[in-house]
Amino acid sequence: MTGSGSFGDMGNLLKQAQQMQRELDRAREELRTTVVTGTSGGGAVRMDATGEGMIVRVSIRADAATSGDAAMLEDLVLAAARDAITKANELRQDRMGRVTGGLNLPGIL
Repeated sequence: MTGSGSFGDMGNLLKQAQQMQRELDRAREELRTTVVTGTSGGGAVRMDATGEGMIVRVSIRADAATSGDAAMLEDLVLAAARDAITKANELRQDRMGRVTGGLNLPGIL
């Protein structure tokens, strides 16, 4: 045995790792620019978040803001934020799962 086969295998592994890194970079960029929307109260409160989970916009319908019920409005804001973050997490898991083939690779997500 000459051992040259193992160097060829190593080269293929390196190429696959480099391709996966490029795909991860593309997926991360997509997550930075994709926006998901969380809502509550039938659309009374809307929150936009990036695929990375950063809240970038909050919208509160006038009737919800002027209702005078601060506790209800707080609950609606919290529910919309949770909805947006849940959608961002699902998007992130989907995009990264496509790249990793569903493997759980710590530090990737």
